[in-house]
Parts: sequence; structure tokens; C-alpha cells
Amino acid sequence: MEKLKGALAVFLGASSFGILSTFVKKAYGQGLTLGEVTGIQVLFGMLILWLIFIAIKLFSVTTFQSSTRKSSWIKILISGTSTGLVSILYYKCVQLVPASLAIVLLMQYIWIGVVIEFIFFKAKPSKNNLIGIGIVLIATLLATGLIEKGLKDLNLTGVLFGLLAATAYSVFMIVNGRVGNDYHPVQKSAIMVTGSCILIFTLFPPNYLFNGQFDANFLHFGLILSLFGTVIPPLLFAYGLPKTGFSLGGILSSAELPVATCMSYFILHESVSFIQWIGVLLILGTVIWLNAAKRSTH
Repeated sequence: MEKLKGALAVFLGASSFGILSTFVKKAYGQGLTLGEVTGIQVLFGMLILWLIFIAIKLFSVTTFQSSTRKSSWIKILISGTSTGLVSILYYKCVQLVPASLAIVLLMQYIWIGVVIEFIFFKAKPSKNNLIGIGIVLIATLLATGLIEKGLKDLNLTGVLFGLLAATAYSVFMIVNGRVGNDYHPVQKSAIMVTGSCILIFTLFPPNYLFNGQFDANFLHFGLILSLFGTVIPPLLFAYGLPKTGFSLGGILSSAELPVATCMSYFILHESVSFIQWIGVLLILGTVIWLNAAKRSTH
């Protein structure tokens, strides 16, 4: 029963990530800019996470474990800038290409992460990883519509931002697994989002908070984007992953891809061809297979 609860939490956390691109598109439709969208998400997310952490600390029956070996919060803060970079690059990609294509580009972290670990950590990719990378690259050609339409309808700048977002996401995942694991998950998330907030506010000064521009639209999208992108997923993952294990968790977290594609198709009414759906399902199947294979070796 506990494993089932954990699996549901991870699935819902991934689905939460999956709906983000749709709301970002809607925010752009209401006249918000890249700096405003990313800024209100991290600002609201940071405030909510710190409030949750303070509430847990005040009302929790158990006390927080203190350790003389606790890693530096500065490292967590700096590593949090990678999440801010993901938001900036991914939301810029969403601005330039259909949301259904943006999520496919973000999923390229599957092979980019393997390349980064090989270059910087000398982690040799397994045979399954190499096969998986090949399948993902072929599936991406299908999912982006490149085989059907060629380059003429493809915004290459948007594609570049999508691949940069995938690279930043790979760095985030690698760093996140190595930094601050001795902190409470909510505290770690709050510190990381604070780092993200500092980066985004440095690149995009939040003048809208002081010049009377902040209105109901900012509040509306700020709450939605922060909850579904910054607050709910890390909390659900923190609860669910220890119960499911990382291999099953990896399978369930791939729900982000079909959810994002379905949202863009049904809510934004973006065109997704049959061949593109095949590409999406191939990427999804590869993620499931890689994680299932990893699980069977442990």
C-alpha cells in the first residue's frame, strides 16, 4: 500500500510538471513576458516553500536532525541557479515553438545527461544506454515533425533553446543528486528555489512588483506556475521516491511527456500528427525500458 501511495505521488508530481508549458503559453497570451513568467513563478514558489518549511519546523512532532557534517547551504543556493536556468531556457523555447515540441526537446536530457556524466565523471554508458540514446534520437525526429515537414516550419532558435534547457536540466539532475541530501527535502527545495530566484531577478529585474504593473494576471499565473512547477512536484517526489525506489520513480516521472503533449493538443489545440505521437510514445517507451532494465540489475 505504501508503494502504491508513493507511485501515485511520483506520477502526480510528474503530471504537474507536464501541464506547465500549457499555462506558460496562456500567460504569454495574456501579455506576460519571459522575465515576468519566470520571475513570478520562482518568487511565489520561494515564499510558499519557506512558509511550508517554517510550518513544519514549528508544528512537527519530531525535531530536525542536526549534523556537524551538514553540507554548505551556499552550495545548495548556487546549485539552485540551474533550476532558474532551466526555467528561462525552457520557457523561451515554449515562446518560440509549440508546447508539444518544447517538451520533446526538454526530454533530450535523457542522452545529454549520459554525455555529461561520461565527459566530467568518466561514467561509461552501458549498452542499454547507448541503444536508448539511439532510439530517443530517432524518436525525436518523428516527434518534432522534422521527417514530415523538414526544416521550413521549424523554429531553429526555439530548438536551440530547447536543447540548452535539456542540458541545464541534466546539470540540475546531476547536481541535485549530489548536493544537500542531508537537508530536509522542503528546506533543500526552498534554498534551491531561492538561488533560482536570485539568478532570474538578476537577469530580469522585477520592476513589475513596484511600478503598479502587478495585477490579477500576475497573481493568477504566479500561483499556478509556482504550485505546479516549484512546490507540488518536489514535495510529491520527496514523499514518493523513497517508497518507489529511483528506477520505478524514473518510469513514473516520464508521465510528464504524454501529459504535456495531451495538454497542448486538447487545451491549446496544437496540431500533433500521428507520426509525432509515435515519436512521443517511442521516447516514453525508451524511458520506461531504461529504468526497468536498471531496476532488474539491482
